[in-house]
Amino acid sequence: MTDTVDDVDLPYEEETASQQEKIEALEERLEVLEAQNEEMRDKLLDANAENNKYQQKLERLTHENKKLKQSPLFVATVQEINEDGVVIKQHGNNQEALTEVTDEMRDDLEPDARVAVNNSLSIVKKLEKETDVRARVMQVEHSPDVTYEDIGGLEEQMNEVRETVEMPLDRPEMFSEVGIDPPSGVLLYGPPGTGKTMLAKAVANQTDATFIKMAGSELVHKFIGEGAKLVRDLFEVARENEPAVLFIDEIDAIASKRTDSKTSGDAEVQRTMMQLLSEMDGFADRGEIRIIAATNRFDMLDPAILRPGRFDRLIEVPKPNDEGREIIFQIHTRNMNVSDDVDFAELAEMADDASGADVKAVCTEAGMFAIRDDRTEIFMQDFVDAWEKIQAEDADIDADASRAFA
Repeated sequence: MTDTVDDVDLPYEEETASQQEKIEALEERLEVLEAQNEEMRDKLLDANAENNKYQQKLERLTHENKKLKQSPLFVATVQEINEDGVVIKQHGNNQEALTEVTDEMRDDLEPDARVAVNNSLSIVKKLEKETDVRARVMQVEHSPDVTYEDIGGLEEQMNEVRETVEMPLDRPEMFSEVGIDPPSGVLLYGPPGTGKTMLAKAVANQTDATFIKMAGSELVHKFIGEGAKLVRDLFEVARENEPAVLFIDEIDAIASKRTDSKTSGDAEVQRTMMQLLSEMDGFADRGEIRIIAATNRFDMLDPAILRPGRFDRLIEVPKPNDEGREIIFQIHTRNMNVSDDVDFAELAEMADDASGADVKAVCTEAGMFAIRDDRTEIFMQDFVDAWEKIQAEDADIDADASRAFA
């Protein structure tokens, strides 16, 4: 029951307090009550917010609980579409069934389409094509920041790669007017660190085609058929995104010469290579797909993959000569604070038999020498010391390898 005015305790003595004291006491009581009212209003707002949060959580859990109670859907493949309905084959048990569908769904279905069916084998919805997610993640979304200007000493190789990959995509009419088919693939081979992968990155940067990269070792799998399936899915992704460029690094991992080995591992690698051979130049047309491959072990590759039609261009990427090394030194030092006494021609002559990767390592190590001496400028002696250090490290590695095989 609500208190009346007569029931409320007054903050003063009724008989002894003056009129002014009564007013002041009531004003103080009013301020206290207003503060308490504001505090209670804030608590109410907080309680409403907390209640809304728990209400949303309750709705989400109720929805998830409802989904968990639903019967699961099964994956099936459309075998045939006829007047009586759709013949489907359920995955796993290969059970076939004839089911009816709406006219709208019938128009959307085709043989070999993947569908989801319920317990009564009625088609619920059409599924996307079955493509391994590993194949899709190999698609390069952002172009590498490597350009042809970042590659030195490989002008002839760059021209051949551009003729094989870029020209058929940018100017296909030239090939049709001449009456020839464009080269279908290019294999880059040579010692490690000579710029094979950088050439592929420059192509990815230059062309507007979809670029898909992978390493040969990624196609080697434990279970039978997995590698071959991944190869099929890779080319399927490329066909869906034509024109496309497919780069296979370290292709010798799956394309080595076939032997009489009976081990299951070797047999699976050979199955994967058979699928790759078929996709590269089999019965079906490859389409607007260009292939670039790279390897350090050209001598290990199977002759079947080297024939024209699969790789029309076999391009050797050797170690650079003196002129090439000088250009590479200039490329890797263009953002460095180099002293005027640095002679790139002398450095190129000094770093005899160095690869492009070796030259980059020399430049990086020379910068480290300057940092250790608390300098911002790099002198000629820094490059000399860096080359000597890298040579000594290589000698130690060779010595360790010789002892290991002794």
